Amino acid sequence: MPKIAMPKIKLIASGCATLAAALALGYFIQANGNPAPAQARSIPQAPSNTGTSLDKQDGMSAADLEDSADELDISAVTLTSALPIAPEAILKAAALPAQPVTLASAAVEPITTMPSEEPAPVFGCDYALSAEASAGAMVALALDVPCMPNERFTLHHNGLMITGVTDESGISEMVVPALSTEAVFIVAFPNGEGAVANASVDALEYYDRVAVQWEGDSGLQIHAMEYGADYGDAGHVWAEAPHDLSQAVGGEGGFLTRLGASDLPHAYQAEIYTFPSSIAARAGDVQLQVEAQVTQDNCGRDVEAQSIQLQQDGGLKVQTLTLAMPECNAVGDFLLLKNLLNDLKIAQN
Repeated sequence: MPKIAMPKIKLIASGCATLAAALALGYFIQANGNPAPAQARSIPQAPSNTGTSLDKQDGMSAADLEDSADELDISAVTLTSALPIAPEAILKAAALPAQPVTLASAAVEPITTMPSEEPAPVFGCDYALSAEASAGAMVALALDVPCMPNERFTLHHNGLMITGVTDESGISEMVVPALSTEAVFIVAFPNGEGAVANASVDALEYYDRVAVQWEGDSGLQIHAMEYGADYGDAGHVWAEAPHDLSQAVGGEGGFLTRLGASDLPHAYQAEIYTFPSSIAARAGDVQLQVEAQVTQDNCGRDVEAQSIQLQQDGGLKVQTLTLAMPECNAVGDFLLLKNLLNDLKIAQN
């Protein structure tokens, strides 16, 4: 057999080692579908040094390389995923309340009475009240409150209380019998605001004056029987025949003034009778009495009233009355109260 030179033997050995490594790498890629990490793909290569003996080549031979390829185990490769895994607590079912939720609807009741709201005054609004004395010991009042149109108010004067109301411009005018020579008038609105006015009424000393006041529908009326007059006579002064100031100025007789907004609920109202005692044309008596008519609004309940009578010394006599009205089967009847007011004794001047 011809002798083979050493370099050719080394070349054959190197080629076999390279082929074995390629076969092992191809099998690994086919089994996993993706290339393995760099550490798994690093397979020892045969040295290319042709001057080194095959037996001394780092202790590795072609047979050793083939055994390493056969021993490569890829069954322990673990597949991983880049998707996150939710915490176990989130996957548990939410705890529901022990008692089931019951749907219910609130009962709706109609509102029968709306609450009253106090009007708020406009900033910078003026509350102006003027008072001017006039004939017959009367006082002309003029109230001007532009920010209080169509608004209810209460007039106070020496214990007298009268309910009034402004017009669309916030104005109200009235003529009130004075109960003192230095008369003070106070107007009060529901919001607590108001106005004050004064007037000197020197002519009051020539007149006798009585008043009866009440709240709401009382059915009360003053009846003055001048000089022995009977019901319906010329000297019978009452709401249906009030007479006027001209008779008093001439000393012929008295007159009746009725005040208060009777069309408003719970309004303060009053009747005031005036007689010119000091300038009367003749002597005589004036019989004063108060009557209460039974109506559908006051029957079967108590009526409260107050009388105010001007004395000769300028003082005021005040009496309070509580009257039990008859039942409603007596509607239309009258109750006569004789002793609530003192009769007048008129001397000729």
